[in-house]
Amino acid sequence: MIGEHSSKQYDQELESIRSKVLLMGGMVETQFEEALNCFRVDDAARADKVMADDHAVNQLEVQLDDACSHLIVKRQPTANDLRTVMATIKVITDLERIGDESTKIARTAKSLHARGVGSFAHYDMIRTIGKATSDLLHDALDAFARLDGKQALQIIAADEIVDHEFRTILRNLITFMMEDPRTISSALDTLWVAKAIERIGDHAKNIAEYVIYVVEGRDIRHSKPAVQEG
Repeated sequence: MIGEHSSKQYDQELESIRSKVLLMGGMVETQFEEALNCFRVDDAARADKVMADDHAVNQLEVQLDDACSHLIVKRQPTANDLRTVMATIKVITDLERIGDESTKIARTAKSLHARGVGSFAHYDMIRTIGKATSDLLHDALDAFARLDGKQALQIIAADEIVDHEFRTILRNLITFMMEDPRTISSALDTLWVAKAIERIGDHAKNIAEYVIYVVEGRDIRHSKPAVQEG
């Protein structure tokens, strides 16, 4: 009975942590969407809010890290239970970094608009990569919520679309800068934003990889053949 009671408590504590991780996921998802909107329209107040919201994300990261550490010490999980906790800790880290990248996007957007160069087709250039990455992040959080290994594998494959879009943007911006040196400053800012979006795609892919780790017990990071075998 003691073991059963302890196991039930562990399940409840882990579920509480997972719920808060998904709350954090929703926060950074909104943060990213708002950051993209800041890039599209001149709204300094909105950009400031995206940056301010990052503090709440950071605080939640600290709380969740602490909760996970206490769970490991108190419950001493083994096998799949321990994998789940370790993967959750890594997901928390990736979510915090998505918040950081969103803050960079909002800060850069505010600077671009403040310099009066927001009209140069910056948003049009990053709209596709922004949408693809937003979808990737949403699906990664969904796969984590449902521990859906099949969906996680699809997300890992879809990250190549984001990488391809980034390479296209890079080539286009280099062309712009070569043809008109006056665009160099704004083009570099746009590249900075595109790179931040591409990194968010990488973090979404990481979350999907942790789902595979929990579900199947295999670490497929840095291992394309392993993904293809799945």
